[in-house]
Amino acid sequence: MLNHYCKFFCWLLVLVLVLSLSGQRKLIAQTQTVSVGIRLQKSINFYLENGFSVYYDSDKILSDRVLFGFHYVSSRLGSAINSNAIKQDRLFLSTHYIIRPQKKLNILTGIDLGYFHADYEEPVFDDLQNQSFLFALEAGIRYTIIKRISINSTLGYNLITGDGTSGAGTLYPLYFQISVLCNFQK
Repeated sequence: MLNHYCKFFCWLLVLVLVLSLSGQRKLIAQTQTVSVGIRLQKSINFYLENGFSVYYDSDKILSDRVLFGFHYVSSRLGSAINSNAIKQDRLFLSTHYIIRPQKKLNILTGIDLGYFHADYEEPVFDDLQNQSFLFALEAGIRYTIIKRISINSTLGYNLITGDGTSGAGTLYPLYFQISVLCNFQK
């Protein structure tokens, strides 16, 4: 099931990129940036989840004030390595509004939408809900160290959580993340 959501979000990201690049021709220089890197995410009082992030922004979209992202984080790459921690995965898209886009230090506010799945592994937990849609609000900063390297750090709040019977019990509401990114400009 996770594979179907992964394909869906990959196609959705491609569609967003194609639509944002099509039909917009200017005679002045345009900057488009794709940023790729690692994401370290920690739910407050719960698991460490690591993964990757891909961001896209362009000066054609609201004067370089919108940042689109695709992310995958998992406890399989964090707390569940060599432990009996619950293996859980998050696959989501993000859209952030950038305040002060021409500065080295930007303020970000955004929305995340995606899918969450927890693998409880034992049949005794089959009655517990183990998947959920993700809808989160984020706020934080992006700092460009040099033109090629930037760091994003945000605090997020999941608006959809649960207790295991109504909603996934391991989807905690509050989290923070740090992403270290390599920027490629065209």
